[in-house]
Amino acid sequence: MARDFSDMAMQLDAHRAEFPRDRGDRLPTEFVWRDPSSIPPRPWVYGRHLIRKQVSVTVAPGGVGKSSLTICEGLAMASERELLGDWTAKGLKVWIYNLEDPRDEMDRRIIAAMQHHHVSPEEIMGRLYVDTGRERALSTAIQTREGVQIIKPEMDALADEIEAREIDVLVIDPFVSSHQASENDNGAIDLVAKEWARLADRCNCAIELVHHTRKTNGEEATTESGRGASALLSAARSGRVLNKMSEELKADAGVQDDPATYFAITRDKANLAPVGDRVWRRMASVHLANGDSVGVAEDWEWPDTFDGSVDDLLSVQRALDGKGRRYSDQAGEDWAGVTVAEVLGLDATADRKRIKKMIEAWLKSGALKKVKLLDAKRMERPCLEVGEWANQ
Repeated sequence: MARDFSDMAMQLDAHRAEFPRDRGDRLPTEFVWRDPSSIPPRPWVYGRHLIRKQVSVTVAPGGVGKSSLTICEGLAMASERELLGDWTAKGLKVWIYNLEDPRDEMDRRIIAAMQHHHVSPEEIMGRLYVDTGRERALSTAIQTREGVQIIKPEMDALADEIEAREIDVLVIDPFVSSHQASENDNGAIDLVAKEWARLADRCNCAIELVHHTRKTNGEEATTESGRGASALLSAARSGRVLNKMSEELKADAGVQDDPATYFAITRDKANLAPVGDRVWRRMASVHLANGDSVGVAEDWEWPDTFDGSVDDLLSVQRALDGKGRRYSDQAGEDWAGVTVAEVLGLDATADRKRIKKMIEAWLKSGALKKVKLLDAKRMERPCLEVGEWANQ
């Protein structure tokens, strides 16, 4: 019984620490209306994903590019440049704490990213900090017989460093290596995640926790696919998931012959902003002077259906005009798509899906029209002719 009361007292102390009463311990507090213009806007620091005083989570399968992505985003924030097309606040200091890789590997990745994105050392001097778990391990919590215990001296040490260096963004990669709690215990992970949230609030910084997915058996992952307990995502104010582009999508995009990895970023958990559309990134291969090749994340946009200028459309129309080329892609060499491929330098077989989408878009816009013509056997066949000519 004594132990039960002791546990209740510890829980009550934890509750009071999490919800301090800073108004003379008097509850409830009456709501007082205020002019909306007097309320400070939400303190976003990077896109609509990282925000001061909050924890954000990035979930991804292994080998997709999550570490390279966070490195490039760290460089973007430190250099005040939108390297990947995402808005960044100015004057930020970033601390990347990678708990898996050695220092040399981190140097390779960061220098390769700087080389690829043309970031000079002067641009990030005094603004980017990097540490590894190989040199100094991080353990914010341990599992005991009595349950999970937060290691307060560890959290205090992190807070001291964040405040001393005036860090605005802390990236922990991966989350699972930052604690020794059972990752399948919702109560334990909830406690650990909220401790990170308290650190973000205490230090007025944004914290990014990078997390692995469980096995998805080929299914596309969501933020809820994170390994272990779901409490981590619940404690986050923004969650995003990375998914590698499938071979079918690569064919649709016309990049099936590119050995590079393409991946999508989807924000499917966003408490403080609308859920964002998916954006795409490509892993470029960067060669260093020492002979190493390193993958670096770069911005990539899904190609427009036309993927060309008005001149390209006009060239296609001229090539099809009066030729009676067939609409069906089963018509072999008589298919209009073969002509489209020849004009635009595409492969009629490999780029078939893409070409079909282009033709449908041109039909919808009126640039092409479908007509019925007689073939050699006097059979009516759907064919393509020029509709409204493109303006030069």
